Amino acid sequence: MAATTAADLANSTNSELHVVHVGELRPTFLAQTESEPAELEREARRRLDEEVRRVEEAGGTLKEAHLRLGRPDEEIVDLAADLDAGLIVMGSRGRGRIRRALMGSVSDSVVRHAHCPVTIVRE
Repeated sequence: MAATTAADLANSTNSELHVVHVGELRPTFLAQTESEPAELEREARRRLDEEVRRVEEAGGTLKEAHLRLGRPDEEIVDLAADLDAGLIVMGSRGRGRIRRALMGSVSDSVVRHAHCPVTIVRE
């Protein structure tokens, strides 16, 4: 749904469209094997490719696809600032109250810290 909304907005305003997916690095107290970061990056790349496909199927034309690793809210806000984006369109997973209270909400954090307007699209 967010892909369709972003494609429609970009097309109707003749704007550049960028897609980002952030592979979330999660802190752990357990020893990680060397293959885990590579697996995280492969999975993040797969999800990014999936989002690119969704945007293209919705009629959008991408300027660029961006793969980032780290905290999703920080990476999204930083990339938007680097690109001098005029709008961030993002989906919301709609996590429950308890999980959101424990883990925080990526969309809430992006709304609070972005330099530009943010549109949240409920899936």
